[in-house]
Amino acid sequence: MSQAAIGADVRGEPISNDPVLGYFQRSELPLASLLFILPLMVLYELGTRFIVSQPNGGETRIIAFTLMRDFFSLFGATGRYLPCLAVIGILLTWHIARRDGWKVQWGTLSGMVVESLVLALPVLGLSYAVTRYVIPPLAGTVGVADPLSMLVLSIGAGIYEEAVFRLGAITLLNLLLVDAVKIHRIVAIPAMVGLSALLFSGYHYLGNEPFQVQTFVFRTAAGLYFGGLFVLRGFGITAGCHAFYDVLVVLLPLLVRR
Repeated sequence: MSQAAIGADVRGEPISNDPVLGYFQRSELPLASLLFILPLMVLYELGTRFIVSQPNGGETRIIAFTLMRDFFSLFGATGRYLPCLAVIGILLTWHIARRDGWKVQWGTLSGMVVESLVLALPVLGLSYAVTRYVIPPLAGTVGVADPLSMLVLSIGAGIYEEAVFRLGAITLLNLLLVDAVKIHRIVAIPAMVGLSALLFSGYHYLGNEPFQVQTFVFRTAAGLYFGGLFVLRGFGITAGCHAFYDVLVVLLPLLVRR
């Protein structure tokens, strides 16, 4: 896994004299991930409150957010913002446990924005190919709902789906396969990424969408890509890549129509 994912002890010391290598290591750290996704989390919370809210006062949330909230309710913990606070708490706890420094460079955060956008393009290309040549009926589904609401939900999907299926699932699988069963990382890491990708793909059918082999295969492939990013680049880049991909899927058809 990445340096941040395996919990290497950095302790706030200069990571590298090479600015490029230093950026890649700094951007994997939990605090950098938290500061990077925090504006996206705020946008999602405000958006679900004022844009996606229903006339009866209810909220439309992505399934991953609801799953996290339902999981916490099993232990008697409830609250509107509990999943959001849980993600913040996990990253802060991870940061403190690693004893990293509290300074994050603005250049690191800016680089994470650019990198996430660039890394979203391969998934966007795959999505275009699939909707163009394999399952054309899905190409127009973006316009079914209000685009502004879709943008809000797209941001939330990037954060909370990655929190559940990469930060959560891969971390738990790592504890099980590597720490408990003692499987070598060379074998365990592909298994963890593959299992999390299958779970990620199957999760999309918990709602009203009917199962299709084509969409399942595409989402499994996307899950493998995001899982590989998590292993190599950490949580922040993976969540940002996922969120930007979902946002581009909403925005590009609107721009093309103009």
